[in-house]
Amino acid sequence: MKKSFIVAISLLLIIALLITGCVPKGGDVEEPTTTETPNTDSSATSPTEDKKEAKILRTNNSSEPGSLDPALAQGTHESWVLDHTFEGLMKINPDLQVVPGMAKEYKVSEDYLTYTFTLRDDIKWSNGDPVTAHDFEFAWKRALDPELASDYAHQLYYIKGGEAYNTGEGTVDDVLVKALDDMTLEVTLESPTAYFLELTAFYTLYPVNKKVVEANPDWAKNANTHVSNGPFTLTEWEHNATIKIRKNENYYDSASVKLAGVDFDIIEDENTTWQKYEGGDYDLLTPLPQAVVAQMKDSNNPELIIGAEVGTYYYNLNSKIKPFNNPKIRKALSMTLDRQTIVDKIAQGGQLAAEGVVPFGLIDENGSEYRSNLGQLLEYNVEEGKKLFAEGLAEEGMTVEDFKKIVILYNTSEAHKKIAQAAQEMWRVNLGVEIQLENVEFQVKLDREKSGDYDISRAGWIGDYMDPITFLELWYSTSSFNDAKYNNPEYDKLVDIAKNDPDPKARFDAMRKAEVMIMEDMPIVPVYFYTQPYAQKSYVTGVYKPLVNYPKMTYADMNK
Repeated sequence: MKKSFIVAISLLLIIALLITGCVPKGGDVEEPTTTETPNTDSSATSPTEDKKEAKILRTNNSSEPGSLDPALAQGTHESWVLDHTFEGLMKINPDLQVVPGMAKEYKVSEDYLTYTFTLRDDIKWSNGDPVTAHDFEFAWKRALDPELASDYAHQLYYIKGGEAYNTGEGTVDDVLVKALDDMTLEVTLESPTAYFLELTAFYTLYPVNKKVVEANPDWAKNANTHVSNGPFTLTEWEHNATIKIRKNENYYDSASVKLAGVDFDIIEDENTTWQKYEGGDYDLLTPLPQAVVAQMKDSNNPELIIGAEVGTYYYNLNSKIKPFNNPKIRKALSMTLDRQTIVDKIAQGGQLAAEGVVPFGLIDENGSEYRSNLGQLLEYNVEEGKKLFAEGLAEEGMTVEDFKKIVILYNTSEAHKKIAQAAQEMWRVNLGVEIQLENVEFQVKLDREKSGDYDISRAGWIGDYMDPITFLELWYSTSSFNDAKYNNPEYDKLVDIAKNDPDPKARFDAMRKAEVMIMEDMPIVPVYFYTQPYAQKSYVTGVYKPLVNYPKMTYADMNK
């Protein structure tokens, strides 16, 4: 059962990389050609095509994006739009392979430290400007600029000088990414990084138009000033209501893009969006209400697709405050959570009960399944949990009554509510505690987690690339995503080894030790490993689901 969740075509590349501890020496794979235009270029798709039965795919993006600037985005509610309006040097194709995107080819030095990318000849921004290597250099250094405060700046720490610049210990001139000319970008890494090519397909490493950004710092806040380089361009953004993207005729592969555009509603309530899907207002929908997923599975509804995903659903425990500063309390909460019941009776979307923080689907240095080989790190043991809980409360001078003030924070969603209610009830029955629930908008939840204004919070992480470190680095003491406020110097050392040691065995040994360590300290409580159920009308074709992305509609078609 676990294996069926794991195997995916894209892993074949990763297996090869990790076994050898290196990366391919070059790539000259060509993709077809398409284009989309920004709002200031007359070649952009005209709004009048809506009147000619244009193929507009309708769906819902469940939260208002905090930013549609690639350097400032921090979640799937933003990346789903960005992944259709921008493109990196590399991209994930429908066969789930990492292939050239804006780059037409690349070369890697003998020591696997220097990458030289040659851009395509025919690439343009949506406003008609040429996309150049200077745009990539500018975008990457901008994301590292400490004044910008990008949450994802750490994804560029693999570049030599990147971390030093971002942390104030170096300068921008120390960052070894350089446009040699308009068409050539040279990047030097701190150490060989097997997944670097895949990283260049991640949204933080998307280019931005240097001229546009320098002229208008607020360029990404509204559709009429937004400029992008992907298969679609942003044409309308009614905040907290609607986002519309239309085919970018300036995109090099526009001939392969069949849709005229995609309309995203911004509605949080899953029952409302499901009613709209059933009523014919949507052509594709994710997420789905849990009860709907169960019903569709039971009836073998062909419109249900269970997309594989490399991700973990968990609860943050704010280890900076009492009682969660006490590891016995944290461990007790984990040991008294019945994960199997949650996936079987509540989630019901093919999820797997978590066995650690790193999900299934990732390969170790020997080409084997990382999770299966490391094994089960989470025990369901109510009696031991009660014992640890009593000891922890005594050490903190607290009683069960004090837990009435504890609140589980979650972003508004019927699915998150039901899981929080299940956890609340399990902890009430098993530990005798009365915990409160609070729901807020997604961006509010993110902001409160960052500021430490919470007790327990719902969280989830979908891998940014196909390596276990994309999960384990979250709880590095200085990570911008360390919302549990975990601080363990020994853990940091292991993560440093995993990120920088060129020897695959040393890397994976460090990651295995790090995961065992954090599951002993338990600053988070893993609940389950994700799948992504989504509904898709029978007339929709060509949608594909990368393991680390939401469904991609770039090459979708609709034939009603």
